[in-house]
Amino acid sequence: MSVLHAEEMWQAKAACRGPNTALFFPPSHFERKDDRETRESKAKAICSGCDVRKPCLEYAIRSKEQHGIWGGLTEVERRPLEPG
Repeated sequence: MSVLHAEEMWQAKAACRGPNTALFFPPSHFERKDDRETRESKAKAICSGCDVRKPCLEYAIRSKEQHGIWGGLTEVERRPLEPG
Protein backbone atom coordinates (compact mmCIF):
# COMPACT_ATOMS: atom_id res chain seq x y z
CA MET A 1 0.00 0.00 0.00
CA SER A 2 1.42 3.38 -0.95
CA VAL A 3 1.70 6.28 1.50
CA LEU A 4 -0.79 8.25 -0.57
CA HIS A 5 -3.28 5.39 -0.42
CA ALA A 6 -2.91 5.17 3.38
CA GLU A 7 -3.56 8.92 3.67
CA GLU A 8 -6.65 8.62 1.51
CA MET A 9 -7.95 5.87 3.79
CA TRP A 10 -7.92 8.01 6.95
CA GLN A 11 -9.40 10.95 5.06
CA ALA A 12 -12.34 8.81 3.98
CA LYS A 13 -13.11 8.14 7.66
CA ALA A 14 -12.80 11.77 8.81
CA ALA A 15 -15.73 13.24 10.74
CA CYS A 16 -15.22 16.58 8.98
CA ARG A 17 -16.32 15.23 5.60
CA GLY A 18 -19.63 16.52 4.36
CA PRO A 19 -21.65 19.70 4.73
CA ASN A 20 -19.65 21.09 7.68
CA THR A 21 -16.31 21.19 5.83
CA ALA A 22 -16.41 24.99 5.61
CA LEU A 23 -16.13 25.21 9.41
CA PHE A 24 -12.54 23.99 9.20
CA PHE A 25 -11.21 26.78 6.98
CA PRO A 26 -11.44 30.56 7.16
CA PRO A 27 -13.81 32.20 4.70
CA SER A 28 -12.47 34.17 1.75
CA HIS A 29 -13.89 37.38 3.25
CA PHE A 30 -13.05 39.18 6.49
CA GLU A 31 -14.07 37.21 9.59
CA ARG A 32 -14.63 38.94 12.92
CA LYS A 33 -12.76 37.49 15.89
CA ASP A 34 -15.89 36.26 17.67
CA ASP A 35 -17.17 34.65 14.45
CA ARG A 36 -13.79 32.93 13.95
CA GLU A 37 -13.79 31.66 17.52
CA THR A 38 -17.33 30.29 17.12
CA ARG A 39 -16.46 28.59 13.81
CA GLU A 40 -13.26 27.10 15.25
CA SER A 41 -15.08 25.84 18.36
CA LYS A 42 -17.65 24.05 16.21
CA ALA A 43 -14.91 22.51 14.07
CA LYS A 44 -12.92 21.39 17.11
CA ALA A 45 -16.05 19.80 18.58
CA ILE A 46 -16.35 17.69 15.43
CA CYS A 47 -12.66 16.78 15.68
CA SER A 48 -12.99 15.74 19.30
CA GLY A 49 -15.13 12.76 18.38
CA CYS A 50 -13.26 11.82 15.22
CA ASP A 51 -11.69 8.37 14.95
CA VAL A 52 -8.86 9.63 12.71
CA ARG A 53 -7.89 12.74 14.64
CA LYS A 54 -4.31 11.56 15.26
CA PRO A 55 -3.40 10.71 11.64
CA CYS A 56 -5.06 13.96 10.55
CA LEU A 57 -2.91 15.99 12.92
CA GLU A 58 0.21 14.06 11.93
CA TYR A 59 -0.53 14.75 8.26
CA ALA A 60 -0.99 18.48 8.90
CA ILE A 61 2.25 18.72 10.86
CA ARG A 62 4.22 16.65 8.33
CA SER A 63 2.92 18.65 5.37
CA LYS A 64 3.13 21.99 7.25
CA GLU A 65 -0.49 22.70 6.41
CA GLN A 66 -0.83 26.48 6.69
CA HIS A 67 -4.60 26.84 6.77
CA GLY A 68 -7.50 25.34 8.62
CA ILE A 69 -8.18 23.09 11.54
CA TRP A 70 -6.59 19.66 11.27
CA GLY A 71 -6.60 17.10 14.05
CA GLY A 72 -8.37 19.54 16.31
CA LEU A 73 -5.72 22.27 16.12
CA THR A 74 -5.55 25.55 14.23
CA GLU A 75 -2.53 26.51 12.16
CA VAL A 76 -1.26 28.68 15.04
CA GLU A 77 -1.66 25.82 17.54
CA ARG A 78 0.15 23.38 15.21
CA ARG A 79 3.13 25.63 14.50
CA PRO A 80 5.09 24.76 17.71
CA LEU A 81 4.68 21.04 16.88
CA GLU A 82 6.31 21.31 13.46
CA PRO A 83 9.90 20.10 13.18
CA GLY A 84 12.53 22.81 12.69
